[in-house]
Amino acid sequence: MVAAVVPGLSEQDLVVIRDAVAAGRRPRVVFTEAAGQMAGQLGQVVRLTDPAESEDWLVVRFGRDELPFSPGDLQVAPKGAGRRAPAVAAPEPDPEPARPEPEFVIDKPVRPSPAPAVAAPAAPVVPAARKGPGKPARPKGPAGLTVTLAYADGEWTVAAQQGAKALARPYVVRPAEALRMVALVDVPGVREAVEQILAAERAQAEQQAQRLREQLAEVEARLAELRDAE
Repeated sequence: MVAAVVPGLSEQDLVVIRDAVAAGRRPRVVFTEAAGQMAGQLGQVVRLTDPAESEDWLVVRFGRDELPFSPGDLQVAPKGAGRRAPAVAAPEPDPEPARPEPEFVIDKPVRPSPAPAVAAPAAPVVPAARKGPGKPARPKGPAGLTVTLAYADGEWTVAAQQGAKALARPYVVRPAEALRMVALVDVPGVREAVEQILAAERAQAEQQAQRLREQLAEVEARLAELRDAE
């Protein structure tokens, strides 16, 4: 499913943020829908890297983590945002880095919540019995584990994170390994999409090989002419 396009940081926003970071400040930003699960949350830009090396060149602090994002993942936080925290706040997991389609995510199953109690039929009034001690609270289980396989710019990458902690930054895998990973899960349409991408890359590689063979034939023919002229 392709996420809706949302506005990110403008060129003027980036100039203001760059000046603020250079002055030692940490400008607040809001994560857009392109940032996935972190959409709507606040963060602070702590440093900037080289845009020529990666599209994710704005390093944002969210909680205790510092992760890189692209300008399309962020917006300037409105004035007054983040000054008052809600009464009860649950920690939101960090998003996985934005990646082009196709993409699938394998989530660790979580324990289902107890079913709601069903009211019993009315019964004659009897003296109330003394209630026994309540059941102890069930301990919280481990944070969910997310593993993401993505394709962009001719490369397949795999990343993993547990809750708000990034376990593995995106690293490159071979197309054959990506196809084997997709085969492990039965998701309609995903395997077909991967096979179409591999077929397109194969056709492109064959065309390039044909051009190289033609160029080599021209060079060999020229070399043969030069030898005959000796």
